Amino acid sequence: MAPQDHHFLTVKSLGIDTYRENIIFMRQDCEVCRSEGFTSLTRVEVHHDDKHIVATLNVIVSDMLHHSEASLSMEAMKRLNVKDGDVIHVSHLKPIDSLKKVRAKMYGNSLDEFSFQEIIKDVAEGHYSNVELAAFITACVGKRLSVQEITSLTKAMVSTGEKLEWGSEKIFDKHCVGGIPGNRTTPIIVSIVAAAGLIIPKTSSRAITSPSGTADTMETMTRVDLSLEQIRKVVEKEGGCIAWGGAVQLSPADDILISVERSLDVDSEGQMIASILSKKTSAGSTDIIIDIPVGPTAKVRSVKNAKSLQQTFALVGEAMNLNVKSLQTDGKQPVGKGVGPSLEATDVLRVLQNTKDAPSDLAAHAILLSGKLLEMAGQCLAGEGIPEAKRILESGKAYQKFLAICEAQGGFSQPKKANFTRDILCYRAGKIAAIDNRTLARIAKLAGAPKASTAGIFFHAELEKKVDLGEPLLTIHAESQGELNYAFQYATSASPFIEIL
Repeated sequence: MAPQDHHFLTVKSLGIDTYRENIIFMRQDCEVCRSEGFTSLTRVEVHHDDKHIVATLNVIVSDMLHHSEASLSMEAMKRLNVKDGDVIHVSHLKPIDSLKKVRAKMYGNSLDEFSFQEIIKDVAEGHYSNVELAAFITACVGKRLSVQEITSLTKAMVSTGEKLEWGSEKIFDKHCVGGIPGNRTTPIIVSIVAAAGLIIPKTSSRAITSPSGTADTMETMTRVDLSLEQIRKVVEKEGGCIAWGGAVQLSPADDILISVERSLDVDSEGQMIASILSKKTSAGSTDIIIDIPVGPTAKVRSVKNAKSLQQTFALVGEAMNLNVKSLQTDGKQPVGKGVGPSLEATDVLRVLQNTKDAPSDLAAHAILLSGKLLEMAGQCLAGEGIPEAKRILESGKAYQKFLAICEAQGGFSQPKKANFTRDILCYRAGKIAAIDNRTLARIAKLAGAPKASTAGIFFHAELEKKVDLGEPLLTIHAESQGELNYAFQYATSASPFIEIL
């Protein structure tokens, strides 16, 4: 068909960032809208050469676009591989059959493996709008997914992406379910385990509802957006890597779902397990340690819930042919001092360098998990993994391995510091009795983390510490005065989030 066909429009880029949402902008009085009866928020198919996407229509009523032009969001242009001046074809969207399965789940019905395959395939191909993604996520929150459904969802996520193969019998990995500020053990664990001669290709996520993810923290020190081939080269050379999973097609539907979960500020247990184990399977992992922090303001709040989560991880892991071990750890307070990308990176470096001001709790937590991985690998007998992991860390071998991994990923750089800081002072003398992790994370996010890499908080008030009136409890770090003031105002107007007795 020729470009003069009334279903064809010429692309004009307006440079609009809609994150992962495919948006098409068209004039209300253009021939396509008029002839097809398109109105704002209509879902349409957009074609260019042999590619097509599903996009949501936003209607323009100004002269920003000519009648023969259409604009696409930056994400849509990337997915469709178009540039200014290219010609696109717009048509009605055929019904998305998998949405029937989403509606069935919304009404409490169980879904089989084929249904999840249909849904996740459409998610990965960008056929769902953010509203439809939110509906699917909401239908699965709480305890609404059975073990069989979680397994089916995990398999569906794996099947839509690439899968790494390493030619080795055992490939190791770790993951924390989150909910605790700081707790940036991954770079330390990878360094210890790789220094011990094991293979640990760690693909990590960016923050979902927290002030930083492992990828955000690592990005302050080295490159994390590696291709599959680059990941392979780093691991073949150094035995481990710490890369951003979203840069590669390992369980790609998961990253789309995570982006909406971030907006909803929810983290569904079933989808969390499917997310973690699908990415571990796609990365070629065979033996995995799961860190489950438990505390009154952690993501997992009781020992009972933690045991249930451990059991589900084990059952789904077994169905996926994975050796999954999980540990309940202390989630009553932050792990480490820094909360936010650069501040957490500073903690990591201090632990790896064995400095006097290194946070001892972060070091102990990383040693514990590393020791368990060494025991899973058969390098140590039961009970001997922790001393061996500690020896590797204190010898400096872990730090040298970390620097080597960073160099292989693109070079090492020191994390930067924020331009603006302000202390939150102690309101009475006494002893720290309880800490609200969620409020601490909220303060760090209001300060700008994780988008502003140097923003966050530095925590001074660990449990049982004796404090004096006017002593700093935490220091807010921000990249602008406005964000600093905003976070400070929230911190000082909220109910006391650090209990002192």
